[in-house]
Amino acid sequence: MTITQLKYILAVAENQNFTKAAEKTFVTQPTLSMQIQKLEDELDIIIFDRGKKPIELTDVGRKIVTQARNIVNEANRITDIVDQQKGYIGGEFRLGVIPTVMPTLLPMFLRNFINKYPKVKLKIEELPTDTIIERLEDGHLDAAIAATPLNIESIKERPLYYEPFVGYIPSNHELHNTEKITIEDLDLNNMLLLEDGHCFRDGVINLCKANRNYEDDTFSLESGSFETLVRLANEGLGMTLLPYLHTLEVKSEEKKYLHMFKDPAPAREVSLLYHKSELKMQIIESLRNTIAGVVKGAITFQNVQIISPLPQKFKS
Repeated sequence: MTITQLKYILAVAENQNFTKAAEKTFVTQPTLSMQIQKLEDELDIIIFDRGKKPIELTDVGRKIVTQARNIVNEANRITDIVDQQKGYIGGEFRLGVIPTVMPTLLPMFLRNFINKYPKVKLKIEELPTDTIIERLEDGHLDAAIAATPLNIESIKERPLYYEPFVGYIPSNHELHNTEKITIEDLDLNNMLLLEDGHCFRDGVINLCKANRNYEDDTFSLESGSFETLVRLANEGLGMTLLPYLHTLEVKSEEKKYLHMFKDPAPAREVSLLYHKSELKMQIIESLRNTIAGVVKGAITFQNVQIISPLPQKFKS
């Protein structure tokens, strides 16, 4: 049994196809198939049900894949230990970022990080929280930036900053003349929201529902971007909430529509996430320090109330 064979098994389990797995592991399909068959013969078991399309794991195969992932992670840790001992900060690093953080945070730190750590080959993907969790757990991401707390046992969370919610209230809205708004002012039935699947949307819903009882809420207008929400609000179709960093991009003539909350302001916690196996910690720490350095000047709010990004049930 070799580490290489275990990596081939993990590739087939992920892709459910021998040809695709071979492409991902940079070997020929016959070589990959032969190595897996060799391991199955050695163990005298069948790992994959090749009669199914797509290929499926057998019951014992699922247990082997779980253990194989642990073994491959531990093997990677040896390389990681050597890199840390040498003080080497480099190699491929896969980072996932949620869509509501990507456009504001990435331009703030990316060039800084690349210039400081040129040996790190940073691969960044914009992903929803559910996909980020899945890829962190199966080892296909090294770290991620997302709204927390998520309270997942296998994943560690290191807060980077707390980002207040800000109301965007057009002049024809009843709250426009309110200098500072409160959570009690919010009405979900008059709120423009992001599409389902965005954790910021869930945070806004949690914020509103915590102070009122709702049954079977319906939302007539939803969008995939804050920019569209702002345009819809400008058309008199309701108000919306924005993360603070997004308000820095609002046009100067529209800044009069921004309304802060009374203290403690509702806010989201944005954290750096990584697997509890703590691989590539030297890069994770470098990334965290770089981001903390740039956001410190942009966000200085202290008196905030953290709103959960997790969908929650409220009694009616």
